[in-house]
Amino acid sequence: MPVARTRTQNISAAQWSPNGGSLGQTDLTQAGGPLYGANVFSPAVQRQRLPKAIFKRLQRALDRGEPLDPELADAVAAAMKDWAMEKGATHYTHWFQPLTGSTAEKHDSFFNPTDDGTAIAEFSGKELIQGEPDASSFPTGGIRATFEARGYTAWDPTSPAFILENPNGAFLCIPTAFASWTGEALDNKIPLLRSMDALAKSALRALRLFGDETTTKVFSTIGPEQEYFLIDEQYYFERPDLITTGRTLFGAQPAKGQELDDHYFGSIPERVLAFMLEAEQELFKLGVPIKTRHNEVAPGQYEIAPVFENSNVGSDHQQLCMQVLQNVARRYQLVCLMHEKPFAGVNGSGKHNNWSMSTDAGGNLLEPGATPHDNLQFLFFCSAVIAAVNKHAGLLRASIASPGQDHRLGANEAPPAIISIFLGTELEKVFNGIESGSGEAASPQSYLGLGTSMLPQLPRHAADRNRTSPFAFTGNKFEFRALGSSMSTALPNTVLNTIASEAIDALSDQLESRLQDGTSLEEAVLEVVKTTYGTHKQVVFGGDNYADDWHAEAERRGLPNLRQTPDALPALVSDTTVEVFEKYNVFSHRELEARYEVFVEQYVTKLNIESETAANIARTMLLPAAIRYLAELASAGSGTGISTLRTEVASGVDEMVERLQGLESANDNYPEFQDVIGPALYVKDTVVPAMDALRSVADRLERQVADDLWPLPKYSEILFIK
Repeated sequence: MPVARTRTQNISAAQWSPNGGSLGQTDLTQAGGPLYGANVFSPAVQRQRLPKAIFKRLQRALDRGEPLDPELADAVAAAMKDWAMEKGATHYTHWFQPLTGSTAEKHDSFFNPTDDGTAIAEFSGKELIQGEPDASSFPTGGIRATFEARGYTAWDPTSPAFILENPNGAFLCIPTAFASWTGEALDNKIPLLRSMDALAKSALRALRLFGDETTTKVFSTIGPEQEYFLIDEQYYFERPDLITTGRTLFGAQPAKGQELDDHYFGSIPERVLAFMLEAEQELFKLGVPIKTRHNEVAPGQYEIAPVFENSNVGSDHQQLCMQVLQNVARRYQLVCLMHEKPFAGVNGSGKHNNWSMSTDAGGNLLEPGATPHDNLQFLFFCSAVIAAVNKHAGLLRASIASPGQDHRLGANEAPPAIISIFLGTELEKVFNGIESGSGEAASPQSYLGLGTSMLPQLPRHAADRNRTSPFAFTGNKFEFRALGSSMSTALPNTVLNTIASEAIDALSDQLESRLQDGTSLEEAVLEVVKTTYGTHKQVVFGGDNYADDWHAEAERRGLPNLRQTPDALPALVSDTTVEVFEKYNVFSHRELEARYEVFVEQYVTKLNIESETAANIARTMLLPAAIRYLAELASAGSGTGISTLRTEVASGVDEMVERLQGLESANDNYPEFQDVIGPALYVKDTVVPAMDALRSVADRLERQVADDLWPLPKYSEILFIK
């Protein structure tokens, strides 16, 4: 008896041959052996390659944020070119991050032809500093029309250049910003850098009020935890929905899913571990500080996480991380899925964004310290974050909105669409004690003293974690858990930096006023913290964010519950959003309007692609399979059992045709809209329900139609065979 077609596929998918891609490393215990940063034009490499005077001038210019003069730029470009060519690079690219959510690159050769028929390798400071891609070919929200093509990439010297290797060569990547001819930001990097400047200025002002005259720089740091799925490439290429949309538009639940809790932190499959080792090796070469790897909750799901870096470099590295994971996976006949919800009924993937504020002296402004002064400072900055999140909860929700997120947020695998803060039992008690004036503490052994009887005792790490919270304090940082796995970290961190700047300035105004009135620093800080917490404590919630009663409680507290992307995106252009971004010169009103239009258009376009793909698969693959099965049943006789099966399948076919026609009608009959958000609301309210209705009957038919006739690989195969 021949093996069913799907079973043959499974046997093939389960077989793989180790390629030894991560073997042959140098001895990591030997001097010069470590691979870390080997492909990065780092300060250490610059020191070796540049004349001493040039190196010092470069570092001085970077520290002060000054532009590079032509002589300095030419010297850096020459050294960078020589280094890159020694690494095998023949081309360079200005590597930038347009509003597509991914990266972009146009490669130019180092070699230029000469009159004698040969070529010479050249790379000038001008070529290093500025490029000119077509700005109208990227999403701009109307900032650049089709006939207004000019745009510029500008070198970001604060994020080191690096080499990307290919089996047939290599090329130099120069991290750059991307702006229009009129100077407006067309990317994710420029606003992030602006927001970091704003945060540095506001935080330094606050530190001066605390008597800190030595800190010269404050910057936000991030440590994003990247979740992803790995599946065999054979299944991927047999699923048109995965190829086109990144998620399965159809698929019945398997008999075994994740209910046995046997995947999380389980033994990593050999094939997957081999992939991880090579991916980490590639990331090490690029200076990405990967620290952690493990199995995630769902079958076929994994996580990788770096240690902390400044937000700009960390965001660049996060884009590289996704790119490397996807590229290396193919070397193992795997496909890396970054979609937030590639499989219905199975936990989706996020990107937990661990955010904090650090100083050039190595201090962490969100970590309780060893002295009363440090702890007062911690309370001040922590209060500012609470105020920022409460005031701009809708904006934070909008910053992580996407179609993929709509499948994930609110389920028991991810935080809800309600933005709230978890402080932990002990820290929340401290703030409540400050507000009430009681200073009560339940666990003295876990507290840090503040050095005076008038101040409550402060915990360091005396709280459990709350995995259901979208914004949780975890000891020395806040973990913004609601980011989606496929998205750039730049916009959410731009928002965090900017709203924190506003809140820090507001608290600094209050503190400065009290100090000028002669109030002591200790008393003044406590008064500011008391007032701030009393005003914004409604955003603090330590319970189960998944519970239904939290939704009602959040509504009573006045917290927004923006369930889906079209509900959330208008916050990008609200009056309070425009005010804070323009105040700190992070986004102009026009730049915000542009992003609003781009994100709405992307939502509509992505879901239109999904809905048309679903209709095509249903009409040309699933319905024919069900009809063939009906024909087999018709030729099988007229017994009661056969008749019952025929009735079940025929009913499903009729229902599927009806729902397919409903989806096709929804796709073909978009009404005219006068406002930006109208098309997105139509898609949310009409197209998505029609797509869901078609899926429900298709998934039911998958359980009824003969296995060898069903044309799509099933969850039971995709998720478990490695």
